[in-house]
Amino acid sequence: MLKIFLALMALLYATFCLAATDVNQANAAELDSIKGIGPSLSGKILDERKKGNFKDWNDLLARVKGMGKKNAARFSAQGLTVNETPYKEVLATPAADSAKK
Repeated sequence: MLKIFLALMALLYATFCLAATDVNQANAAELDSIKGIGPSLSGKILDERKKGNFKDWNDLLARVKGMGKKNAARFSAQGLTVNETPYKEVLATPAADSAKK
């Protein structure tokens, strides 16, 4: 019985750790729980969110100073989402690369 209880507790803990944190719904403590987001960055996120929810990752990156593509990828890997969508950097297409030349 004890083994079953411990297994269930471990499963609950794992589920809690892997739960996504949506930037449009999270409070300051939930944002701060993401490694790399401290009180300063979570404050900037919440201040911008007061002006309106973030539409997507590009909107978040454009509106919040200190959020770059590297940070977005790192935060997303830890469970941060925008409208329940993880960050996916848009890769340059070969046509776009040849247009730059």
